[in-house]
Amino acid sequence: MANISDVAQAAGVSPATVSRVFNGGRVTSERAERVRRAAAELGFSPNRVARSLRMQRASVIGLLIPDIENPFFTSLARGVEDAAQRTNLSVVLCNTDEDVDKERRYLDIALAEQMAGVIVAAASRKRTDLSPLAARGMPVVAVDRRPRAAAVDAVMVDNQHGGEDATAHLLERGYRRVACITGPAGASTSEDRLAGYRAAMHESGVPDEWTRAHTRHADFRVDGGYAAMRELLALRTRPDAVFVANNLMTVGALKALRETGIEPPDFGILSFGDVPWASLVRPPLTTVQLPSYDLGASAAALLQDRLAGSDKPLQTVVLRTVLQPRESTRGPGSRS
Repeated sequence: MANISDVAQAAGVSPATVSRVFNGGRVTSERAERVRRAAAELGFSPNRVARSLRMQRASVIGLLIPDIENPFFTSLARGVEDAAQRTNLSVVLCNTDEDVDKERRYLDIALAEQMAGVIVAAASRKRTDLSPLAARGMPVVAVDRRPRAAAVDAVMVDNQHGGEDATAHLLERGYRRVACITGPAGASTSEDRLAGYRAAMHESGVPDEWTRAHTRHADFRVDGGYAAMRELLALRTRPDAVFVANNLMTVGALKALRETGIEPPDFGILSFGDVPWASLVRPPLTTVQLPSYDLGASAAALLQDRLAGSDKPLQTVVLRTVLQPRESTRGPGSRS
């Protein structure tokens, strides 16, 4: 029996276009005719009961994020919800815990419940699979992280530029042995921020072997940052500064430094991702500020466009970071 993907292939359109034709969305008359003709030839008939249920649930979208305890994703979720509410969309929040299997179960639920669409911060660049949603014509927007094989709209941060800018700042302040604690291998944010760090170190003349030896992958959480910092401090050529690729790992890194009696800014520390308390710790923490709320609001706007019938080419919106210098990177020997 033919399905929506078969009709899309025969008509030379996307599964989303087929879905819009049979659900009353806006499609050009020429494309609509091609879809109906292909459906007739293939014997495809949309399930009217399923379509009715879908229309009842068409005001609900899913938001899949890796960690609701991370202030970055909390702010992103608020951006999605505020933008969604303006067009009477409700948001179902799903916390994936960076677990691809858990993420897959939530995506299956989105399909089973026939949600209007999904916004997802992928648990893995390589393993997250959005193809079942595309096959059913469900609009999807990737936010902050995009799986490699996914042909979807996306809203991203220029993570590589942010990582390079952060590392260059540490080097400019006089630190020479800058280490990096990044996130899980395979996560696009981890890889891009690490690439920025490596580019800045290479540009400053630091051997690539040294950079590799002073890089640690962790889990984007407090305990991971703590363990990674302890490892770096135990190296024979101990670093004099660290670029930490998210705010929760920075908390763990600060704890490890305090336990060993090391204090910024003699040892520089810079966090990728601002937090409300960054200016309250002593010394105040230098951060890379992320447009987390705008990421969420922009992702919701892209999804709303698709739900309204937009058939424009896939879009990728890229937002820039802003470096916020504070006392934790004032320079070695500058503690007052």
